[in-house]
Amino acid sequence: MKHYNRIIKFVVCLQALFILTLFLEVNSASAQLTAKANHDHITVDFFYHGSTVSVRGISDPDTDLIIKITSDDGHQILREKGKVGGVLWMNVGELKLDRVPNMYFLHSTKNIEEILSPDQMDKYVMGYPALEKHVGMNASDQAEKDKWFNEFVKFKESSKLYGATTGQISLTKGTDSQNYYILTQWPYQAPPGNYTVSVYAVKDKKVVETATSNVVVEQVGMVKSFANMAKNNAAEYGFISVFAALAAGFGVGMIFRKSGGAH
Repeated sequence: MKHYNRIIKFVVCLQALFILTLFLEVNSASAQLTAKANHDHITVDFFYHGSTVSVRGISDPDTDLIIKITSDDGHQILREKGKVGGVLWMNVGELKLDRVPNMYFLHSTKNIEEILSPDQMDKYVMGYPALEKHVGMNASDQAEKDKWFNEFVKFKESSKLYGATTGQISLTKGTDSQNYYILTQWPYQAPPGNYTVSVYAVKDKKVVETATSNVVVEQVGMVKSFANMAKNNAAEYGFISVFAALAAGFGVGMIFRKSGGAH
């Protein structure tokens, strides 16, 4: 009888374990967030004038999405110009920024302030206020930091290296998942280097899942050769630049001479 009871208990335990496993599988059957940049290797040559990069993937249908495209953090310097002696415009000061990306773009399905808590925005560096907290700056006080950070953002936006959009992510909902897609302009001002595309699935004002993809911008051909020359052999690069400028001027002069001059 005791042996029979042990068998019954063992069978009941197996059934409970099976039900628990099935329950976990059903609840974990949500779509895993994916991210893919279609143009993950951009080459810079003489004809390069920017590019486009699309990001696509799948996510759970009941989540909002944020796509962040950034370069690695680095150092930048802002120089303040002013009149010296009331006559000459010169650099009168400089501000050093640390832990700052050279390129920073945010794309979201809704306004970030509506779908993320302030703590989550700071944690994942979402939005300019969070970026300002993340950046190190040798400002004397918070008011000066606010002023110079705003000027820095304006400069970056005018250079097409910073920006944010809302509602530009295309969503196609299915039964168990949703497909997302966005086409972004890649600025020609972005220097060669490694860039990260981070996609965040957001629910209940928290990031619940992340996925990343990489984009590499690389100089090729003569552009790469000249860049290496400018870095490693400045004298030779300067000589070639002057020679090229003189040759271009001579060529323009010949064209005007043949055409009878300018009118």
